[in-house]
Amino acid sequence: MIYVGIDVAKDKHDCCILGPDTEELFPVFTIRNNREGYDELFRRIETASKDLPQIKVGLKATGYYSYNILGSLLDRGYHTFEINPPHTNLYRKGQRLRKTKTDKVDARSIAEMLVTDKTLRPYTDT
Repeated sequence: MIYVGIDVAKDKHDCCILGPDTEELFPVFTIRNNREGYDELFRRIETASKDLPQIKVGLKATGYYSYNILGSLLDRGYHTFEINPPHTNLYRKGQRLRKTKTDKVDARSIAEMLVTDKTLRPYTDT
């Protein structure tokens, strides 16, 4: 499995791609919140795997800031999980002794949640 965590913001998104053993396949990277940024993310995901059923993408639910990237992920057929910010915050605090909170740390935490939290359900528009 490939696990992608995205910390969503207004102008940019921080992204983390983990392999099956939760190793970072790329250093955490930042993309712009536009088509070119999404294409960069998709290129990196497809470098890791082209097998859609083996890819899980999680992103922080931030209202309208996440709508465009969420739509692009769904259009491409990715199994996408929209996660509430309080859930990611509690998970991060439970996993790290230090109180480090950055967008890059959040992106990694979201990817790790996809590995460990079996209660997460894929996004549906119903």
